[in-house]
Amino acid sequence: MKTAYSILDLSPIVEGSTAAVSLQNSLALAQHAEQIGYTRYWLAEHHNMPGVASAATSVVIGHIAGGTKSIRVGAGGIMLPNHSPLVIAEHFGTLETLYPNRIDLGLGRAPGTDAATSRALRRSLTHSDQFPEDVIELQQYLQDFSSSSTPIRAVPGEGTKVPLWILGSSLYGAQLAAHLGLPYAFASHFAPDALAQAAQVYRDNFKPSSKLEKPYFMFAINVFAADSDEEAEFVRSSHQQGFANLRSGRPGLLPRPVNDVEALIGSATLASVNHSLRCVASGGPEKVERELTELLQIHKPDEIIINSPIHNHDARLRSYKIAAEVVRGINSN
Repeated sequence: MKTAYSILDLSPIVEGSTAAVSLQNSLALAQHAEQIGYTRYWLAEHHNMPGVASAATSVVIGHIAGGTKSIRVGAGGIMLPNHSPLVIAEHFGTLETLYPNRIDLGLGRAPGTDAATSRALRRSLTHSDQFPEDVIELQQYLQDFSSSSTPIRAVPGEGTKVPLWILGSSLYGAQLAAHLGLPYAFASHFAPDALAQAAQVYRDNFKPSSKLEKPYFMFAINVFAADSDEEAEFVRSSHQQGFANLRSGRPGLLPRPVNDVEALIGSATLASVNHSLRCVASGGPEKVERELTELLQIHKPDEIIINSPIHNHDARLRSYKIAAEVVRGINSN
């Protein structure tokens, strides 16, 4: 089975740079991805994060879609508890109207931020556990108006039938995606513990729907590919530092890479970080091929989505190029 490959981007703001540069770099990366065979380019919603430029996710999706021609562009994802389903239907209906047959809408249940910021986003937390109902309401807004039971119309939105995905890092999302007959994406790039179990639950319980006849499973992998194993570990150190800072309550810009990350953050912290980020392929082309092959053989996804937060833009482009070449090679075997 051939595995599709895609990109997950938080439009990282790196030390020594700005959000404006990050958004320009995201467009350049998407254009690069389009040329080398990536299936889709997803951006993620996070708030109150100094190192993330994709908070206004639907706006950034429009920026990326407007600067590309064929690659699918979408959200990986929109944190639906932060929003009215009607507003999201209008946003993504507009995007689909502008860029037909190119827009995806991945939906997450988490707020994508801290409790105080959640209150600032939503003003009220009383409906935070209505995720399934919100997904169904959103689905209805995107259908043909005549087939919907609601008198409220999303314009643009109705009739666009933007493809919905359920995102998750636990069994909850797997069960919901299976019940609704929707594709499922697992956030194993930072929370891999339930990856195998969630994939099994999703596949075992999947109910065919008008949207999808059989399960479609994607999971996220951190990839740091370079011309040598040593260079890959060097560029990877930015992500390790950034994740350690986030864990300690000090989120910031994506740090510059270092030669000895263990000396900087400590062996215990590094071990904990690497455990959470262990869904990874890092090294030169041969090592990345071995590690990706193992992950694909174990989990048998229909698609992988690659997260590569690398400080240097050229090194990031190079990593995604090597990753694409490796996956194409695996698919041809």
